[in-house]
Amino acid sequence: MNRPAYVTNERLYSFIDAAIKEDIGDGDHSTLASVSADAQQRARLLVKHDCILAGVELAQEIFHYYDKDLKVEVLKNDGDRVVEGDIAFVVSGSARSILTMERLVLNCMQRMSGIATYTHEMVELLADTNTRILDTRKTSPIFRMCEKWAVRIGGGQNHRYGLFDMIMLKDNHNDYAGGITKAVEATVKYLKEKGKDLKIEVETRNLEEVKEALATNAVDIIMLDNMSIFEMSAAVELINGATKVEASGGITKDVVHAIAEIGVDYISSGAIIYSAPNIDLSLKAF
Repeated sequence: MNRPAYVTNERLYSFIDAAIKEDIGDGDHSTLASVSADAQQRARLLVKHDCILAGVELAQEIFHYYDKDLKVEVLKNDGDRVVEGDIAFVVSGSARSILTMERLVLNCMQRMSGIATYTHEMVELLADTNTRILDTRKTSPIFRMCEKWAVRIGGGQNHRYGLFDMIMLKDNHNDYAGGITKAVEATVKYLKEKGKDLKIEVETRNLEEVKEALATNAVDIIMLDNMSIFEMSAAVELINGATKVEASGGITKDVVHAIAEIGVDYISSGAIIYSAPNIDLSLKAF
């Protein structure tokens, strides 16, 4: 599976470096005290719960960043459907290095596999529709790259990465600006002055705001936020393909298919990240 473009070496190694420093401090004293410096060992990553596996490529990067001589034999790849008892990979080399990196690798993979699995479940519910699942910016600070990466592994699509790669005029932006029309007009002017080519999305709370967003003739995506299915259906009919349509706001597995059937292009879900349970994995010597 190809690494997303936002998983740059700079972001990746910055994250790994900070995570290692946070955990090790002035030394992994448990390992340094008990394990010989020249001890060579191996360990296997055991799957303890059925899931969509995620974080294998990240695990390799973590092991190699800390100790370039560690060897990782990959048996299961990111995006694979795995079951309890499967072995995802075997890592071999310095026993000290394996022990010191064990928890960081597990923390990342357990979280990423949980997100990938939850996302995959949502995506499967929409398999017979043209609607796509998007993530949001409701992510963990510093860990966003990995969480959004996991969404991609699970078959979802990423929304904007941050505040810099897309314009999203939410209710507070519009209210502060004096309404949707003024917010969009100011945005178009700003983008022209800055020479930036960014898509514009506008959040709407009712059909009147949908009409106002449409009237600007400058919006790429209209978000239908916390609307009833009846309101969303009317909004999709009103928009009639003039822009892409995104449904958002507390959307659960129970209603996601009904919303997709209305004809929205996207359903954005913060829950695929913040509500995803961690998957039980372990790294065991053998």
